This record gives sequence, C-alpha cells and structure tokens, in this order.
Amino acid sequence: MERREHLDGRASAILLACCLFWGLQQVLVKATLPELPAVFQAGVRFVGATLILWGWCRWRGVALFERDGTLWPGLLVGLLFAGEFAAMYLGLQYTTASRLTTFLYTSPFWVALLLPLFVPAERLRGLQWLGLACAFAAVAFALREGFLHPEPGVSARGDLLALLAGALWGLTTVTIRATAVARVVAEKALFYQVAVSAVTLPPLSLALGETWVWRWSAFATGSLALQTLVGAFASYLAWMWLLVHYPATKISAFVFLTPIFALVFGALWLREPITPSLVLALALVAAGIVLVNRRPAAARA
Repeated sequence: MERREHLDGRASAILLACCLFWGLQQVLVKATLPELPAVFQAGVRFVGATLILWGWCRWRGVALFERDGTLWPGLLVGLLFAGEFAAMYLGLQYTTASRLTTFLYTSPFWVALLLPLFVPAERLRGLQWLGLACAFAAVAFALREGFLHPEPGVSARGDLLALLAGALWGLTTVTIRATAVARVVAEKALFYQVAVSAVTLPPLSLALGETWVWRWSAFATGSLALQTLVGAFASYLAWMWLLVHYPATKISAFVFLTPIFALVFGALWLREPITPSLVLALALVAAGIVLVNRRPAAARA
C-alpha cells in the first residue's frame, strides 16, 4: 500500500471533519445518558457498526476472513479498542464531556512514547520530549483539580477513567502500527475493533447491572444512529485509512482540535463550566501535541 510521509490537503480535510464530529460525539453521548445506560449505548453502537461495516465490505468485495497472519494482533487491537470505549462511556457518568475529552486526547503522547520502540523511524527528538513534558504537566494539573477542587459533575473517578481511555486508544494505535494489522486494508483493521466491541460490551453492560431499554425517544434514536453510522463507521473507517496511509504521529497532530470542539459544544449544549484550569490544561495538551509532531528542519526541507 502506498504510504505518504506528510499530510496532504485531503488528509487534513478528513481529519478536521473527524475532529469536529468527535468533539460533538462526547457531548451527544452524555446528553443521552439520562435515557440509555452508558455501556449499553456503546454496545448497541458497535453491534450496528459491525453490521454496517460487514455490508460495506460485501458490497466492495473486501475480504474479511482470509488468513493473513493478523488474527491474534487483530483480536488484541479489538480488546484494547473495546476497553477504551468502556472506560470512556463509563467516565462520562462522572465528569463533563469537555473534561473527559481533554484527558482522552492524551492518546498521541502514548503513541509518541511507545511507537518508537517498535518503529524506529518515529523516534522522538528534543522538542518532542518537551511536548511530552507539556502533556504530563497538563494531566497532573487537571487531575489535581479533580481530586482537590472538583466542579459540580466532576470527580476523580471520571478523570481516571478518561485517562485510561486515552491510554488504551494510544495502545490501540501502537498495536496497529507495530503489527501485521498495519498491512491490511482499513476496513479489516476496523472490523477487528468494532466486532470485538460488539461481542464484549453487551456482556459487560449486563455484568455492571445496567438496565437495557428498548423503547427510545426520537432524540435517543437519533443519537444512537449518529454514534453508529457517522461515529463508529464512517469516521473510524476514515481514521483507519489515515493510519494505514500516513505516519501515526503526523495525523495525531490534528486531534488537539477535538477537545476544543468538545469544550465549545459542552458549554453551548450542556452548559458545562469552562474553568481557567481546564482551559490551561487543554492549552498544554494542544501545545504538547504540536511539539510532539513537529518535524526537524532537515525533514521539512
């Protein structure tokens, strides 16, 4: 497969659209929680996404079940992905959507820190280490606020679940890039993730004692439709395509836009507070992502 070393206009436009929707998505999930339990939402979402993706692959003639040496790493990718969304959906019960998204998007730092162990070409340089330091400072500062001076609707449990979700997202990306999964088409890489989530999240929902609700309001129906069709299918398929064709650390530079969008949508829709400490933490995360993904002058020439 053709791989590009730098982002072009098409990749930038796709990433911008994905970040915009992902910023809205966290707010949408939280707004649906009064009607539908957290992990139940995630389970329904990924069951639907699995069926849609399977139909897409049948239509396009994409082989999903041929032997290509990706089964075990693919299952690991799927388990990490399912864990990320379990932590994210549960975390939204204990913290604001904007705050959770800030912690969730620490994932590029896990990628930057761990990926060079498996892909030497993506090793870190001086400014990138400074970026990691910015991220660490942001997380420490925001966690301190959650433990010592929590705002209404904010708890340390929510912060830690969000941080766990970010770490699992980063580990998912590293596993994809460092194993044979990086060599398969985007549809198959995504199928591992949504299919394993579809199998594991509903039993987890039952184990947590969630009540399954099947009579949904128009809003809840629309929310799950957007989460499934746009979120779990279209945007993640685009993300997987980008991971296959562009360097992981380069595309991660854009994700700092998602917490900004989540901050705006959360304030406008859910009336979530925009505190100075949250803005500072978000700014440090954004600065860290930019530094981590900064190319040296020789590479830009």
